Amino acid sequence: MVTMRNTLRFDGTDQRILRALIRAPRATTSALAQRTGLSRNTVQARLARWEETDVLHGFDRRIDTEALGYSITAYVFTEVTQRMLTEVSVALEQIPEVVEVLGLSGATDLLVQVVARDADDLYRVAGLILDIDGVQRSTTALRMRTLVEFRLDQLLE
Repeated sequence: MVTMRNTLRFDGTDQRILRALIRAPRATTSALAQRTGLSRNTVQARLARWEETDVLHGFDRRIDTEALGYSITAYVFTEVTQRMLTEVSVALEQIPEVVEVLGLSGATDLLVQVVARDADDLYRVAGLILDIDGVQRSTTALRMRTLVEFRLDQLLE
């Protein structure tokens, strides 16, 4: 049994539903029930419980940024003045090419994922980040390829 957030626990039934949901994120409750061999009410009750406790996040379709004209994905490791973390986060949110910001422990404070149309555009975006009051230093690394796609089903084993 796997422990869940807010002291909820995943049992075998939960794991069956989650595996089915990972394989078919847009499946209806009835389809999930059919795939797992469970009743629709059981599936609906589990889904409702996970949504109420913020264990189950909404889903969105991931759009390939290259299809939008952004051929470069990069990670900007950013050091900030600690007392200005909130202001820096708000400023980063205003840059359209910033697609995700993670707070880190260690030598780097923030991991900023950005997209760019080309090398010149990446230089511009990196400059926008450096221009933010409270950003002390940054290092940019290009994503060369994805070797392991985001996944969670192996955690349900």
